[in-house]
Amino acid sequence: MEELKGLSSKKIIQLKVNGEVHELAIDPWRTLLEVLRDSLGLTGAKKGCDLGTCGACTVLIDGKPMLSCLLLAIEVQDQEVLTIEGVAKGGHLDALQETFMNHGAIQCGFCTPGMILTAKALLEENPHPLEEEVRKGISGNICRCTGYTKIIEAILAAGSKAR
Repeated sequence: MEELKGLSSKKIIQLKVNGEVHELAIDPWRTLLEVLRDSLGLTGAKKGCDLGTCGACTVLIDGKPMLSCLLLAIEVQDQEVLTIEGVAKGGHLDALQETFMNHGAIQCGFCTPGMILTAKALLEENPHPLEEEVRKGISGNICRCTGYTKIIEAILAAGSKAR
């Protein structure tokens, strides 16, 4: 065992998050959520259930909503990660963020980052969804405060703005 002393289990990885490349030394079993929050200080993605059922940790990986609590950071090295911190540009909120504010779709805010990123991916794929499509699209995101009505209205309004 003496020969194993001093060996580190850490791996050097590069993550592209919100357009910036970060080189990090991490344990290979660390989740993307842990690395985003603890190593990069990006706390928008929330640790909710830690089982992949609540959607609070949702980020976009190459434009697709993914649960960062279920992904190892090492698995997303060659992909583009977008967190809620990267949605606003040049100090201006994204249209979807604005509609969430304007429609009162934010209460406690815990689910909001994951909800906005999920909705962003939905609107990229289908800029003019029907209400039923929005409901289905956000079904993996749990909100305990709003009852979803205002969230759905905000997403539909953002789709209307795109027209």
